[in-house]
Formats: sequence, structure tokens, C-alpha cells
Amino acid sequence: MIGTIVNAITVFIGGTLGTFLGSRFPARMQETIFAALGLFTLFIGMNSAFATGNALIVLGSLLVGGLLGEAIQLEAKLERFGEWLRDRLVKGGDGGAASRFVEGFVTASLVFCVGPLTIQGAIEDGLTGDATKLIVKAMMDGFAALAFATTLGPGVLASIIVILGFQGGISLLASFGANVFTEPMIAELTATGGVVLLSIGLRLLELKQIRAANLLPALFVAPTAVAVMDALGITYYL
Repeated sequence: MIGTIVNAITVFIGGTLGTFLGSRFPARMQETIFAALGLFTLFIGMNSAFATGNALIVLGSLLVGGLLGEAIQLEAKLERFGEWLRDRLVKGGDGGAASRFVEGFVTASLVFCVGPLTIQGAIEDGLTGDATKLIVKAMMDGFAALAFATTLGPGVLASIIVILGFQGGISLLASFGANVFTEPMIAELTATGGVVLLSIGLRLLELKQIRAANLLPALFVAPTAVAVMDALGITYYL
């Protein structure tokens, strides 16, 4: 859990600095920063997506996960949670500021918690106590939080709750045993997470407003599918 705690601290520092500096950045600079973050998110997503050994698992996981996410309206629930936090943390904000808070919370939560370093780092931290990958991720997230907060404001800081719950939960689960996650399970989870990141990048670039949070169940479907294939003796690699 040490890596997750460090990650939360760096996001807090970066998000706080970005929130205070945001008003000093001209609109055109904020737009450029936002575009750069969108492009970088697409880059990370594409790299992660190529981790798969069986693209059909990724496709199936996204389809099943997307249906589950839509059925339970996961993104709407995440947005309502963001609004609940906003109402308690931000007083007297106008409609635009309120909308930015929720967008900042949802976007930052997804970017910081979906990716190869999140999964692999959290598992290593839980299994062996090696927090190296999460500390590297923490440094990256700190700078990203600064950039996000300059345009989206304090909603980015609220993503710390999701980092502690999701990333910390993976570390806790991994600490119960080395056999929980196999290498193929991690590979498919990483690849599926990469595609989810691509959807976030498209949102950041305002190319397509995909309900990315509704795809998150796919992250649980992918490793489950691999485990079922292993149990049935089905060949994993294409």
C-alpha cells in the first residue's frame, strides 16, 4: 500500500498547485495543455492495448463489460458521486464550475486508475512489497494532476479517493496470494485497460464523448475470461 499512498500524495500536491495556477493560465494555454494530455493518453492507451495475446478476449471483455456498465449506469453513478463530493467540498460555485468539478473528478479518476502501471504496480506492491512501479506512476500522475487541475480545477483532487480505493484494493487483493493474478490475466487486463484509455483520450480531445466509465467492468471481465479458459484447458494465445 506504500506505493498507493505515495501516489495519492503526489496527486494531491500536483492537483493543489494546478488548482491555484489555473486562473493564471490564458484560455489558449489551457486548451493546448488539454490537447497534449489527450494525445498522451491516446499514446499510453495504444501501447497498453498491444499487450494482448488474444485480441478476442479484449473485444469480448469490452462488449460484456460495456453492457454491464450500461446496465448499472456506472458512469452516471460516478458522476453523482462527484456531484456529492462537489456539494460538500465546493461552496457557491456557478454551473460551469460545478460541471468542471465533476468532469475533473471522472476524467482524472479514469486516467490515474486505468493503465499498465496501475495494475502491475499495485500487484507487485501487494505481492512483494516492491513499490517501484507505483512510485514511478506517482511522479507521472503528480505532473498530470497539475496539468488537469489547471483546466478542470479541484475535481482532480477528489480522484484521490478512487486511487486509494481501486489501486489500494488491487494491492490488498494481491497480498492474499501470488496465484490470484497470472501473467496472461495481467496482460489481458492491461490491454483492455489500454482500450479504455483510448476512449478517455478521445474525450479529452473532444472527438467523441464516450461513456468511458461504463467500460470499466471490462477490467474485471478480461482476467476472469483468462481464468475460465485456463480452467477449461482452452488455448489462450491465438
